[in-house]
Amino acid sequence: MSIMVPALPPVKAQESPRSSVALPRPLVERAAALAPPDLRGNFNRLVTVALEEYAARRKARAFEDAVARMAADPAVPKECASIDRDFAGADADGLTND
Repeated sequence: MSIMVPALPPVKAQESPRSSVALPRPLVERAAALAPPDLRGNFNRLVTVALEEYAARRKARAFEDAVARMAADPAVPKECASIDRDFAGADADGLTND
């Protein structure tokens, strides 16, 4: 008896879209001067790392902004107090708080 296993689709190599951008020379020179030594000789890698760092900062800022909006919402402390009341009985369960 043989078991038939469906064929998996081939794995594609990661695609890197080609882009052409015009950057001000002073910006490129400043970025290269501030870059770690291992990135100074590879402009493509420098731009990739810079974009990754930019995206991470924007994501973190969006999260911080969302938390700030939540903290400013008067309904949040009320909901937290309600949840705390709902689970108050669990305080006497004998378990430690570690």
